[in-house]
Amino acid sequence: MSSPSSLQLSVVIPVFNEELNLPTLFTRLYPVLDALGQRYEVIFTNDGSQDRSIELLREQYAKRPDVTRVIDFNANYGQHMAIMAAFERVRGEVILTLDADLQNPPEEIPKLLEKIAAGSDYVGGYRLERQDSFFRTYASRLVNYVREHTTSIKMTDQGCMLRAYRRPIIEAIVRSGAINTFIPALAYSFASNPTEVGVKHEERHAGVSNYSFYQLIRLNFDLITGFSLAPLQYFTMFAMLCSAGSFLLVLVLAYYRLFLGDDTKGVFTLFGILFFLVSVTMVGIGLIGEYVGRTYQVVRARQRYFVKEILETKP
Repeated sequence: MSSPSSLQLSVVIPVFNEELNLPTLFTRLYPVLDALGQRYEVIFTNDGSQDRSIELLREQYAKRPDVTRVIDFNANYGQHMAIMAAFERVRGEVILTLDADLQNPPEEIPKLLEKIAAGSDYVGGYRLERQDSFFRTYASRLVNYVREHTTSIKMTDQGCMLRAYRRPIIEAIVRSGAINTFIPALAYSFASNPTEVGVKHEERHAGVSNYSFYQLIRLNFDLITGFSLAPLQYFTMFAMLCSAGSFLLVLVLAYYRLFLGDDTKGVFTLFGILFFLVSVTMVGIGLIGEYVGRTYQVVRARQRYFVKEILETKP
């Protein structure tokens, strides 16, 4: 991680196939940052884009080499690895993350910086009047509910990437060496004075979301299993209840068979119990496998990403 300098602000933006959004992002972002009156840098991480994103980033670097840095991955490693690569190289005292799709307007950045100036070490944004589809909005609420009741992480809107952190929080995240992690949740666990602020939300300027339904599920598996043992504990309690219920049902069937001479219901009922318990066992195996897989990823210590090129002006 770069040593602290006189830079006051670092803005980190992961980029994946955003050629339709980048020109508008440039024209809106830089004037906002220039108006702050602070020394700043913008770090773009090109996460293996297959369109012209890297060409546009090169052009922007050529226009503003004093405040622009570009990290170019050789392949797609995911949004959070793109952010981590930038975190390891930031120079500012305050670090702010922003998506490239303009759903969180750059004009909202001063709101977060005001909270930082007031003494907070971590400021999370939450989206006001969300412009997403009905399904994504209510699926997000469900995920927030599950996360709130299975972990100690308290945040109104875990899907909002407009967030600000003081440098010690970022340094702690980098030192943690976490592999698959949900950065806002990890930051929350390190923060001593976290807060939140409502920010505007706009429709995606162009293109489609880079997060599929499967990726959203995977992200939330990482969040819940990375910060809590509650899923394993809940499953254990559920399995105990199933075992107790099955034992009682066996006693009832034995009573029918031995004292009433009725064995017509037994076979089908036992098959139903068997199929249910097998399905419960498979869920448990999958849950345990999730935790074992996370342990394996940490133990093998494989390089998380490969940087092909960095465009920057030395301080």
